[in-house]
Amino acid sequence: QVQLVESGGGLVQPGGSLRLSCVASGTIVKFNAMSWYRQAPGKERELVARIFSGGSTNYADPVKGRFTISRDSAKNTVYLQMNSLKPEDTAVYYCNADPGWTSYWGQGTQVTVSS
Repeated sequence: QVQLVESGGGLVQPGGSLRLSCVASGTIVKFNAMSWYRQAPGKERELVARIFSGGSTNYADPVKGRFTISRDSAKNTVYLQMNSLKPEDTAVYYCNADPGWTSYWGQGTQVTVSS
């Protein structure tokens, strides 16, 4: 069993930055990919960014050029650096880990962008 714990969310003004962290613990396996998703009130959960085991990444169009996903394999941690935040980035952000046969989720961390 794998547990994912997110941290780093909070309230930030438009144009500000936040860095989210997701630490994996438990029975650590090699993940095909680790991802960040977000879900805003009244909307479906959507993919924000993904990093594959080989290091390649992809991003949703709304966050390209503003968000960066990275990982520290030694610490079993994946990060999401969010810059130039906008009010429309407000959502609960979830970490996801995909070992290939299932999908693990964290509990989410709230990000609110407001003046």
